[in-house]
Amino acid sequence: MGAASSKAARKLPKRAETPSWAGKRATPAAADVQRPVPPQASEFKNEDIQRDAADPQLLSKLSQLGPVRVDHHMQSYRLDSQAGRMYQSVVQSEAEADPSNTTRNRILSATLTELLNERKMATRKDVETLASNYGIDVAKLDSLARFVNTPSMGEGTRSVIKHGNGEETITHTAVWEEPSYKS
Repeated sequence: MGAASSKAARKLPKRAETPSWAGKRATPAAADVQRPVPPQASEFKNEDIQRDAADPQLLSKLSQLGPVRVDHHMQSYRLDSQAGRMYQSVVQSEAEADPSNTTRNRILSATLTELLNERKMATRKDVETLASNYGIDVAKLDSLARFVNTPSMGEGTRSVIKHGNGEETITHTAVWEEPSYKS
C-alpha cells in the first residue's frame, strides 16, 4: 500500500518507436520479378487470341444463345425524352403541391375530414364561413356531404362486454350525423 508519492513514476518514451520495416524500399530488380507482364494489344491475331477464340465453353454458350434477332420495327429509345418527361412530371407535382396555387373545390382528405367534423356542429352561417375558409363552394360541400361523412358515435349505442379474465370491450354503433341546420 502506501501513498502515490512513494511509488515509482511510469516513464514513457519520448518518441514513438518506428517499426523495423519502415523506410525500407525494395530493390528495383525484385519489383520487376514480382509483377506479371500485362497482355499486349495486337493488330493481328496471335496465338493467345486464337487460343481464346477456341474456348470450348464459350463456343457452347454462344451456340446456345443462337443468332442475334434484331427487331427492325422497334421504336427508338431516347433517354433524353424520358428524362424530360420525368422533369416535367416533377415540376407539375411541385406546382400542384404549392399551397399558393390551390384550386377551388380541391382539398386533401385529412382537410376534408376536419371540415366534415366541424360542419356537424355548425349553423348555416358557420358552414358558409367554413366553406370559404377551406376554399370550397357551399353547394359543392352540401352535395359531397350527401354521400361522404365522418364516423360519429350514436347516443345510447354503447355496449360493454365483460370477459372472464376481467377485461372489458366497449363498442359504439356508428351513425350518420347531419348538421343541426336545415338546408
